[in-house]
Amino acid sequence: MRISGVDGVPGGWVVCVLHGSGRTREVTWTVVPDAAAVLTATAGCDVVGVDIPLSVPTGARRREAEIVASARLGRARSSLFPTPPAAVLDAGSYADACTVAQGVTGKKISLQTWYIVPKIREFQQVRLPSSVVEAHPELTFRTMAPSCGFASKKTARGAGQRIAALAEWVSPTAALGDLPAAARLDDVLDALACAWTAERVARGTAELLGPGTDGLGRSTAIAV
Repeated sequence: MRISGVDGVPGGWVVCVLHGSGRTREVTWTVVPDAAAVLTATAGCDVVGVDIPLSVPTGARRREAEIVASARLGRARSSLFPTPPAAVLDAGSYADACTVAQGVTGKKISLQTWYIVPKIREFQQVRLPSSVVEAHPELTFRTMAPSCGFASKKTARGAGQRIAALAEWVSPTAALGDLPAAARLDDVLDALACAWTAERVARGTAELLGPGTDGLGRSTAIAV
C-alpha cells in the first residue's frame, strides 16, 4: 500500500509518502510549492489525505461536514476554520474578503481563514483524482487516541502526545528521522495524521462526515 498525507507550510506543502504496511513502513518527505506539485509528488498513491477544504460552499450555509466535525472536536473546535464561500476566493485583500463574506453569509471571515484562502484556491484550480480526500488532523488525533487530552500542538507536551499517538501506527524513528528543513514539527505531525486517515480510507474503515458532492463533483466530506 502507498498512501500520503499533506499539510500546508509557509510557501507550500509538506508531503509524506508511506510505502508498505505496519510500523516499519518506509516514510519519505518532500516540501513542494503548490497543489499541482502535490499531485505530482503523490502520483500513484492509493489515497492522499490533505488538510485543506476541497470543496467550498456557494451560499450562506456552512458545510455539513464542518458542522459534524466541529461538534466532535468539542473544546478543540477552534482548530477548524469555517470554509469561506466560493466568492471570497476571488478577493484581493482581507478587507475585500470580509465585505464579500458578509454579503453572502452575514458574517466577516477571520484573519486566520483569510491566511488559508490562497491554499484553498490552489486546490480549487486543479483537477483532483478521486484518491485525494479531505482530512482534519486534530479530529484524526482525537479519533486515534480518544482518551488523550491533547495539549496545543505548538507546545512540547502537545507534540509529544501526538508523536506517542502516531507511534502506535508508525515508528517515530522511521517517520521523523529525516525531516525537510522547510517544515515545522507540528506540520509534519499533521501530515502524518492525514496519512493515517488516508490509510483508513484505503482500507474502507474510515468514516466520512457530511458525505455528498459539490457542483464540481468533488466530495464534500471530511474523512476520519
